[in-house]
Amino acid sequence: MKIVPSGRLHYRLMNLSDKDLLLEVDKDPVVMKYINNGIAASDQDIEDITLPRLAKYINPSKGWGIWEVRENQSKSYLGWILVRPMHYFSARPDFDNWELGWRFKQACWGKGYASESAKHIMLALSKAHNVTTFSAIADADNQASIKVMKKIGMTFEKSALYKDPLINMQVEYYRIDL
Repeated sequence: MKIVPSGRLHYRLMNLSDKDLLLEVDKDPVVMKYINNGIAASDQDIEDITLPRLAKYINPSKGWGIWEVRENQSKSYLGWILVRPMHYFSARPDFDNWELGWRFKQACWGKGYASESAKHIMLALSKAHNVTTFSAIADADNQASIKVMKKIGMTFEKSALYKDPLINMQVEYYRIDL
C-alpha cells in the first residue's frame, strides 16, 4: 500500500532492512523518556527486539507497520508513525480498532509533523480499508503525545494498564471514531 504525500511530508512503509532509520530515532534518551524511562536503544536492541516485533505485525496490503516520515523538500528523515490493530500483542487484538503511535527526532518536535502525518495516514487507511476507529496510548505525563492525539481529533477514553510482552504500564487511552 502507498500513501500519497501530505502538505509537507511523504511516507513509505518501512521494512526489516530499515534498522538504521529506526535506531536514528530510538537512540535518543529524550525521545525514549516516556517509552522506557529514557534508555537509548542500541543497534542490538533494534536487531533483537524492534525488528522481530515489527515482523509479527507488518502487513503491507493493510498498511500495518511503521511508516517512515520524510520532509518533502529536503527529503530529511523525521521519524515514523506506527499502525497496527489495537492490543495486537494481547490475547484479544482488536482488528476493528487500529492503533496509531509515533516517534520523531527531537529536532522535529513542535513543528506539527506528528499530527500532520498521523492524521494523514489515519485518513488514508480509513478510506482504503473502511476502518473507522483509531486509538493511541501515552504515559499521562507525555503531554506532547497527548496534544497530538487531541490535534488529530481523538478524545480521552480511559486511564488503564497497558500490557503486552514488552510493555506493562499505566497509560491514557485516546480514541476517534470517524
